[in-house]
Amino acid sequence: MDAIAPNEIELMTEIARRYYEGEATQADIAAEFGLSRMKVSRLLRQAREEGVVDVRIRVHRTVAADIEERLRARFGLKRALIAADRADAEAQRDEVALVVADFLDRELHDGSTVAVGMGRNVAAVADTRGRPGLGSAVFVCATGGAHRAGEPGNADHICRKLARRFGGTPETLYAPAYVPEAALRDALLRNQTVRRTLDVARSADFALIGIGDLGEESHMVRMGWFKRDEILAARAAGVVGDLMGYDFFDLDGRERNEILGGRVIGLRLDEMRAIPHVVAIASEPTKTVAILAALRTGVLDILATSLANAQSILALDEALRPAGDRLATP
Repeated sequence: MDAIAPNEIELMTEIARRYYEGEATQADIAAEFGLSRMKVSRLLRQAREEGVVDVRIRVHRTVAADIEERLRARFGLKRALIAADRADAEAQRDEVALVVADFLDRELHDGSTVAVGMGRNVAAVADTRGRPGLGSAVFVCATGGAHRAGEPGNADHICRKLARRFGGTPETLYAPAYVPEAALRDALLRNQTVRRTLDVARSADFALIGIGDLGEESHMVRMGWFKRDEILAARAAGVVGDLMGYDFFDLDGRERNEILGGRVIGLRLDEMRAIPHVVAIASEPTKTVAILAALRTGVLDILATSLANAQSILALDEALRPAGDRLATP
């Protein structure tokens, strides 16, 4: 794509400002700048494509505040970041990523350390547009790398993109994400280089992680980390999800690592509990049960998901409570 001339950028920006902030019509703008309406329309479209203008449909603040308060009251969250519903899976992932990026733009400061997991929902945050406002933030891998994930899905690649997006420096964890035996995992965790990086992650101010559900499209299943019979056995035993493969849990949020646990190089649930702001990101409607279970672990401080997911989680939680513990319906 050809570079846009500086004078064209200036004109495009000014026209976008008049149209979106000054509420001038395209006809008004065309007359003011001596342009055709077709030219004005093209410049406005280009402003959106270039990221000069970000046109978004958001959840109404009243609705979002009500849902957030209910999630906070029920699960002890500090925040709930609620994105508008989108029909397309990729569009929904991008919409959730935008609310996370907005949150990080507000909350991160120079000196912040962010522990970063892998997966598509976390990667989508790094792909959002914005101006880097930090200089000394650190984005550290909270899990190792996986060849089959490719660059986009690995924590190292995501850390580098997050550092460019928000400003700061990335720190790599020089270890595989998955090993076949717990003994090998324990040996790698004793390695000085691995231990040092994970110590940085343990002392982070924020963590960005995904929620897994053991479904066919889950990260671990797609990576082939576990055999099909192991996944089926874990499901039969009541395992419904994981937090980036660090630990597995049942619907009540209890750790269930007897079948699949102990093979991923990264932070554990008890280590993440010490991080002040653990942000879990899940956009898929298929993850409602896994999200509810993850909330019940008590590890999460901030949940980022869609409006439909949030409503489904609250409804499911209400339905699963003992009859005497349910909220009275007006």
